[in-house]
Amino acid sequence: MSTEQSPPVDDSAAETAVDLDWLTLDDGEEVLWASTPHKSSLVPALLIGVPLSLVLIGIPILVGSYLTYKNSNFVVTTRGLYRKQGILSRDVKQIGFDKVQNISYSQTAVGARLGYGSVEISTAGSSGVELRFQNIPNPSGVQELISREIERREGSSRDEDGDVDAVLDEILAELQGIRQALDQQPDTEAPPAIGTETASGTPETEDSHPPVDAVDGDDSDPIEPAITEPADDQ
Repeated sequence: MSTEQSPPVDDSAAETAVDLDWLTLDDGEEVLWASTPHKSSLVPALLIGVPLSLVLIGIPILVGSYLTYKNSNFVVTTRGLYRKQGILSRDVKQIGFDKVQNISYSQTAVGARLGYGSVEISTAGSSGVELRFQNIPNPSGVQELISREIERREGSSRDEDGDVDAVLDEILAELQGIRQALDQQPDTEAPPAIGTETASGTPETEDSHPPVDAVDGDDSDPIEPAITEPADDQ
């Protein structure tokens, strides 16, 4: 798709001429483009309605076309697309950029000659056209504006995902550093357990401890009886 398209609104006063009292914007949402149907879109109705007005059939055609022209508004904001229609009642439809799946525009022979056409928007999961900007000025420029805004939002979303990935990578690297530091610390020496060898190589057992009497300094055998000398005969 070429990016050398002309701007969507040729007349800078076109947006200010649109009544947007019906439009409620969210915080931070701004209007990028707004318009009514192109004035030249009334030409086909005039060509048909004026001759038929002689037999009163053309009058409803002329009145209906004029009321449709006056009561149709189309708006592109930084968050989505809006369309307001209705003569006796008000019908407002909104589609967010995140739901837009396909955008196309079309022009009849008369519309291409006079500079108006229609932009059709399809959404994911829809079976056909979900929203139509009908008989608007410079339809190719409006299509390009919508496409650029969708690409801008997708680029912002990718940047946010990249920032999240970078933060997760930093956290992972820090955790790996902590684990390596813990693995490199020497283990504290524990006292030898019973049954293990001592520093001299002798197994440490319960029987290796000296008896209590030996510790007290008594060298006599506790089992062998003491030998006494017989007394002299009197």
